[in-house]
Amino acid sequence: MSRNDNDDARDDGFIATLTESPATSPTPTRRVRAYIDVAVVVLTLICTNLIAHFTSAWANVVTVPAAALILVVLMRRRGLGWAELGLSPRHWRRGTLYALGAVGIVLGAVVIGALLPITRSFFLADRYATISGALIASMIVIPLQTVIPEELAFRGVLHGALDRAYGVRGVFAAGSLLFGLWHIAASLGLTSGNRGLTEVLGHGIAAQVVGIALAVLATAGAGAVFTWLRRRSGSLLAPIALHWSLNGAGAVAAALVWHTALH
Repeated sequence: MSRNDNDDARDDGFIATLTESPATSPTPTRRVRAYIDVAVVVLTLICTNLIAHFTSAWANVVTVPAAALILVVLMRRRGLGWAELGLSPRHWRRGTLYALGAVGIVLGAVVIGALLPITRSFFLADRYATISGALIASMIVIPLQTVIPEELAFRGVLHGALDRAYGVRGVFAAGSLLFGLWHIAASLGLTSGNRGLTEVLGHGIAAQVVGIALAVLATAGAGAVFTWLRRRSGSLLAPIALHWSLNGAGAVAAALVWHTALH
């Protein structure tokens, strides 16, 4: 049996104990270790978010990817197997099928949203005002700086740690909420940089607060969908694909809408 098979078997055995009778539930020591792992992951994510958004431009580029890799290595040493992290090769095929389905649905929704007059203005985000910039963001910046690191951290490491400590309900509730709160800092200028949101919410502090609240709710909801895909497929490939298609296709659509609006 290969090392990966051993890891997967160990993962399945541990996860199974969480749903069995109290007589076969994990020992108190193992529970405490699981709670400590969750605390370490959450604290690391909080510090990472603050450093990325409130220090330097370079920190914004490298902090999240570096933290995600560090968390993967740390939690592997703490005993999380590849399957618990969503990285087991035996789930790649199923993950790919779910990924293709998710991307197809998102691309269709983005095209419809960009074409309909009632939703078209919401694509007018200042940061994607040029097609070349949107393509670079979609193909390089978004997957490497945002999507893959965030999925490794949230649907990989945090998912595995929460599953051990609190089970399925904890994964969905706490994981989705934390993913929504993760986007507070990134949403500080959301209303001022998006024409559609400005038209609906207006300007000022109140509009900014409402915009942040909506962003947290939206990303928490997205986090629940990503988590569902992760659990259904057993792989990070599916949530990565959905996450990338939402951000990447949205960026390209925004640039195209800007381009047609100026002509």
